[in-house]
Amino acid sequence: MQCASGFADDLLIDDFSDDASSRWEFIADGVMGGVSYGSVRFNHVERNDVMTLSGTVSTENNGGFIQARRALSVDNTLDYQGIMLTVRGNGEEYFLHLRSFWTFLPWQYYQAGFKADSDWQDVAIPFSAFKPSSRVLPNSISAKDIKSLGVVAFGRDHEASVTITDIRLY
Repeated sequence: MQCASGFADDLLIDDFSDDASSRWEFIADGVMGGVSYGSVRFNHVERNDVMTLSGTVSTENNGGFIQARRALSVDNTLDYQGIMLTVRGNGEEYFLHLRSFWTFLPWQYYQAGFKADSDWQDVAIPFSAFKPSSRVLPNSISAKDIKSLGVVAFGRDHEASVTITDIRLY
């Protein structure tokens, strides 16, 4: 498989093949009383296996997110610089949320945003772009600290639709 970023040492996190639904879970703000709703689907589009996160994000009732999340364990001997994903969407801003052994509470994470336009694009997000959700968390995160990764529609009322063909560490 060709690496999206062209770096020889890329580590594939997921290309959504081989029963991807067993690795990813859908979570909405209903777990906290919110009213957002949606789904995560796995399909085959333009000769690629893909994951699509879609739905309605509502900030009513203290809500405001839908998310597709998977557990992740990274070899701590390698020094990755960030996360690369191949993505398209409906022009909205989406987020990656990373959790580590420091993020004990459900509302703790490291967050970085990206825009998903209608054309396929490679998006590289360096770990330095991820910001902690709380001052009690360390200021930075590295690949070896990551315990899970989430693709999230978050924080404002909007219709979400983002499709991803692969996610890698670079």
